[in-house]
Amino acid sequence: MNPFTPYIETLQSAQMESEFIKYQRAFHEHSRIIILGNGGSNSVASHISQDYMKFHQKKVSILSDPSMITMLTNDFGYDSAYQKFLEYYVESNTLVVIISSSGESRNMINCLEWCEEKGVHYGILTGFKEDNTMRKIESNALWNYYIDSNSYGVVECVHQIFLHGVI
Repeated sequence: MNPFTPYIETLQSAQMESEFIKYQRAFHEHSRIIILGNGGSNSVASHISQDYMKFHQKKVSILSDPSMITMLTNDFGYDSAYQKFLEYYVESNTLVVIISSSGESRNMINCLEWCEEKGVHYGILTGFKEDNTMRKIESNALWNYYIDSNSYGVVECVHQIFLHGVI
């Protein structure tokens, strides 16, 4: 079997058009973007943040500095570290992109809830289960894009393609 078949099949069935249009509109309406994710999703955030800065002159922040990560996790716990990052970095006209392959990461759920409480514009990218927690609890997401795959690699790659669409 071709090792790329799951990637190709998922991308072909991804149906991203309607959610991408919502993302594209939000992207162009906001001057500041914060992109959040764990592990591979954090790498996606790091990569795309550079392109957004370079090609669109966006102010983009991600939580990837080791000193900041260890300070926030030590002082506030891992489940609250990203939320605290938002508290420090959200300004007027900020768009928050929350990425969670499973849609079950407690620290990303806390960020979603914080954005809801504070009225901060945000959208989510998830995968795995269509009824994951993040998809179920959001009520004000500007987009809610889901990838029908249980593979971290596939979900992360399609999320990156989605985010690259505005380049």
